Amino acid sequence: MKFLVGVSRVFVGILFIISGLIKLNDPVGFSFKLEEYFSVGVLNMPFFEPHALSISIVVVIVEILLGIMLLVGYRPKLTVYSLLGMIIFFTFLTFYSFYFNKVTDCGCFGDAIKLTPFQSFIKDVILLFYILLLFFGLKHIKPLFNFNVTRGVVLLGLLACVLFANHVLNHLPVKDFRPYKIGANITEGMSVPEGAPEPIFDYEWKFNVNGEEKIYVTQGDYPSVDGEYVSVETTEVQKGYEPPIHDFTIEKDGEDFASSLLQEDKLVMVIAYDMAKSNYDAFTAIKTVTDKAIAKGYKVIGMSASNGDFTSQIVKKYNLDFSFYFTDETALKTVVRSNPAVLVLEKGTIKQKVHYNDVDDLKF
Repeated sequence: MKFLVGVSRVFVGILFIISGLIKLNDPVGFSFKLEEYFSVGVLNMPFFEPHALSISIVVVIVEILLGIMLLVGYRPKLTVYSLLGMIIFFTFLTFYSFYFNKVTDCGCFGDAIKLTPFQSFIKDVILLFYILLLFFGLKHIKPLFNFNVTRGVVLLGLLACVLFANHVLNHLPVKDFRPYKIGANITEGMSVPEGAPEPIFDYEWKFNVNGEEKIYVTQGDYPSVDGEYVSVETTEVQKGYEPPIHDFTIEKDGEDFASSLLQEDKLVMVIAYDMAKSNYDAFTAIKTVTDKAIAKGYKVIGMSASNGDFTSQIVKKYNLDFSFYFTDETALKTVVRSNPAVLVLEKGTIKQKVHYNDVDDLKF
């Protein structure tokens, strides 16, 4: 039992630290996932949505600290009971997502590792097993150092987490796992390579044959049946290739200009996914840098999911010398976590991407 507890201690501790650090690298992204869970169609807790970012930061810091506490053996009983409570909650959450197909990605490892609802549920069941080993073998969890040292390690971990969270919130994630990272080409990200797997569907054809309903299953072909056709149902049995970027448009007046704009040699995108939640003070600095970009031959566009009246008001108020296009809010949230933010592209390749606090760092 002592050996199993030791293995579980290392496995659970390291996994919680890694999972927490990945999410702490992008707490805004994790908050978007929490908003999805809190929405009316899932857990029906919309009153938590305005606090999703604060909750996300607290949850991931606690996750990291519990991993550290387990490894160094600081307050074992509190640590193991907390781990058990957390994993029971998340096992319920991932089961709910899997069973009712509510949230397609739990966000357990941010954008670094995408898990299906079923994979997330299985992961939590495995973790629950290991944490139960810790629970029943609690007496075998001994501190690695004396109390003051272990407490010091935990406090240092807390300080490091707070400083790291403050940095990524006021700038951008240190490591970008999304398909819109610097150096990525958006056009290539939207393309489907030649020979890529195509989706496969089962077609269940229902026919009335001599007064009896019969079902014939094919994978697309209309069956040769001597009977009266009633209905058909399709089921996807194998997913096809889905490009990393599959929901990116740049629209104005119902027309998508993405293909032409992504061919520009010098393009600056000012992204504000939701004008109502934007940091308006940032538009003063954005005005300065976009005027500089225009003077150096760059084409500058704005991109937002807000309506035209709202974006027009911002353009007029800050005397911006560019207009806004419409792009889906979820897509823009994926492109960059800052609201607003600025990207510099060259023929669709992202060369620079900055938080509104760092627009002065842009080079044209």
